[in-house]
Amino acid sequence: MPTPEDIRGWIAAGLDCERLEVSGDGRHFEALIVSPLFEGKRPVQRHQLVYRALGDRMREEVHALSMKTLTPEEYARGG
Repeated sequence: MPTPEDIRGWIAAGLDCERLEVSGDGRHFEALIVSPLFEGKRPVQRHQLVYRALGDRMREEVHALSMKTLTPEEYARGG
């Protein structure tokens, strides 16, 4: 069963993040992801970038992931 640290490492390995916080219980996770790669992208496109970073793990190991995806500017304004 994956840990929040596992999820954090997988996302960080595949996505340039300025801030990355992950919490969860092994089945359900919540993540705050701040990345300059989100600039100019709609929420669904931002989530697709995260899903791409997680790859097959999203289907096989991570059952639920709630994400707050922000640009650095959005984060600086309080999200």
